[in-house]
Amino acid sequence: MTNAAVLLVEDNDINRDMLTRRLTRAGLTVISAADGETALERMRNDSPGVVLMDMTLPVLNGWEACEQAKADPTIAHIPIIALTAHAMAADRERAMSVGCSEYETKPIDFPVLLAKIYQFLEAAPA
Repeated sequence: MTNAAVLLVEDNDINRDMLTRRLTRAGLTVISAADGETALERMRNDSPGVVLMDMTLPVLNGWEACEQAKADPTIAHIPIIALTAHAMAADRERAMSVGCSEYETKPIDFPVLLAKIYQFLEAAPA
């Protein structure tokens, strides 16, 4: 794995704290942001190995942040896993169309999410 840092983009303090603790216990370094604009800054400055992006965010929502990330050649390679309560098939398709690499619905099945995170981290070039 090149970079085991995970950027967690979540505006809900309780959800962000809970996921941060669980990811840290799993051996990952967690960087966080509470809105899409800050997420883009963190992606550019910290080069995380993977991004967990809530789609309903203030300032710049997750849909728009993903589109902007994929349009920026300096960060377009970073895989983004959409985290959302939107569980319809059309929501998954929308997430993929804006550049997400994967999609996970809330409430989160943590073992499934962790497997997806490790899959992306292990696939990253050294």
